[in-house]
Amino acid sequence: MKGMGGDGGEDCPFQFNFDPATFKVGDTVSYRVSSMEDWPFVGTLLEVHEDHVVISPGPNEPDARYKGTRESRPMVDGSEI
Repeated sequence: MKGMGGDGGEDCPFQFNFDPATFKVGDTVSYRVSSMEDWPFVGTLLEVHEDHVVISPGPNEPDARYKGTRESRPMVDGSEI
């Protein structure tokens, strides 16, 4: 994600995987939460299943696990947050 750092032109510090066919444990993904108007969040895939993924939202919530859809930007149900 080149040039996302504003006027300075810095690159985004994350390397996202947007291809659900190649998702693997440890990938960084941009995910959405159904109750938060498509606002983007960053997470790490902990599990990859045929029809869903399990996402860790990061070190600020080390025990949190969110089930998301398996699509380019997984959707997490707002009731899980």
